Amino acid sequence: MLAAAHQQSDFGYSLEVDGRLKAEFATADGARAGAKELKKRFLLQQIRIYDAQTKTREEVHL
Repeated sequence: MLAAAHQQSDFGYSLEVDGRLKAEFATADGARAGAKELKKRFLLQQIRIYDAQTKTREEVHL
């Protein structure tokens, strides 16, 4: 994990929890691992991975 994220970055991957950016990762694998861990702990939260390069979001499901 790189740092806490409060705005969209131009590189890397960010975790969105209920529409708010929470953490930034350098790799997609790191972001997926972090997102899955959060989803296990907080099942009802909407967790997505934001890819800054393609400007797309991926919903995380268990």
